[in-house]
Amino acid sequence: MSVETSTRPAGAVADAAIRPFRVEFPEGEIDDLRKRIEATRWPEQETVADASQGVQLATMKELVRYWGTEYDFGRLEARLNAFPQFITEVDGLDIHFIHARSPHENALPIIITHGWPGSIIEMLNVIGPLSDPTAYGGDAADAFDVVVPSMPGYGFSGKPTGAGWDPVHIARAWIALMKRLGYTRYVAQGGDWGAQITDVMGAEAPPELLGIHSNMPGTVPPEISKVLASHVLGAGEPPPSGLSPDEQRAYERLNFLFTKGLGYSQEMGLRPQTLYGLADSPVALAAWMLDHDALSLEDIAAAFDGNPVGNLTRDEVLDNITMTWLTNTGMSSGRLYWENTLGFFDIKGTTVPAAVSVFPRELYQAPRSWAEKAYPNLIYFNEVDEGNHFAAWQEPEIFTNELRAAFRSLRNGGRSS
Repeated sequence: MSVETSTRPAGAVADAAIRPFRVEFPEGEIDDLRKRIEATRWPEQETVADASQGVQLATMKELVRYWGTEYDFGRLEARLNAFPQFITEVDGLDIHFIHARSPHENALPIIITHGWPGSIIEMLNVIGPLSDPTAYGGDAADAFDVVVPSMPGYGFSGKPTGAGWDPVHIARAWIALMKRLGYTRYVAQGGDWGAQITDVMGAEAPPELLGIHSNMPGTVPPEISKVLASHVLGAGEPPPSGLSPDEQRAYERLNFLFTKGLGYSQEMGLRPQTLYGLADSPVALAAWMLDHDALSLEDIAAAFDGNPVGNLTRDEVLDNITMTWLTNTGMSSGRLYWENTLGFFDIKGTTVPAAVSVFPRELYQAPRSWAEKAYPNLIYFNEVDEGNHFAAWQEPEIFTNELRAAFRSLRNGGRSS
């Protein structure tokens, strides 16, 4: 499945060693995947004309046709091995990460965390522009050293064998990772689970962390979270009064999510071990990973209809699914929902300088008024014109420009108190 290209040096402490890593997928496992795709047993078509019952049969049939007959199974390995990859052990668990050092002096180190059902695949197209901006028409002054780890249970990181690897634990592991890499100043970024983890890093506020950026910020006020939770339980507390138009829009989106839009998270949060189909059937895994949210599913379905929205092409989507299948991490990645005790969109107590980018097809659009309360040191807030939940993946150029702008003020000094 993979190869560590060197062993630990003699006398090295296991917990602190950083080992080079390359991806090698055995041909036999790819052949097995092809056979399973070809042997798909199909259900009947949905009984409605839209995606209200889930991923539509026509989308899945086109995905399977392309995956089994046209998709290049060699591209994933080649794409990953184009970047420097490493493994290091943190708290007894192997953590896989990409570490792309910038060729430019005074580059700002950044750790970027993916989400579910994504992976490091989400970030591959932003690593180059962030680390070497002049090669992409940018300014060397905006260069980053880029660290992109795979969360525990995802991709090539270890799968926890016991409970306890929740977002808080992961945030602390990332702080340890950046210290191990020798960084005395850095910033952090995340969306989806990465947003939670990055917010927690901002609440932990290690002295090296200059600031954070989120494209799915935790900004929902406690009184609104309480009302939303009551709707999940069927209690039906009345909606809050006195909301601005932006706040009302955010509340309505969140209310839809909490009552109808987060079925996948409820299943994985309660019974992740029941999802054996994710380890046994590549088509079950693909459908489960496609159905994250209605707006993203629309865009992904469009890709398989031949009309990709932004960079979210069918090859990009299948790279992510293929890696998850070949690493058998469909179930291990889902257990993060079971581990989590934090509200997805709740305020986490971040105190470091914070930046927020609002994408129009995100799960909800955070109002500036909420962001200012959630992040007492809000240094950047911007609403962009395009992009969904998978911001870096779908709109890498917009995402890259947002990070450059968000952190520009932090480059020339330490963190303000």
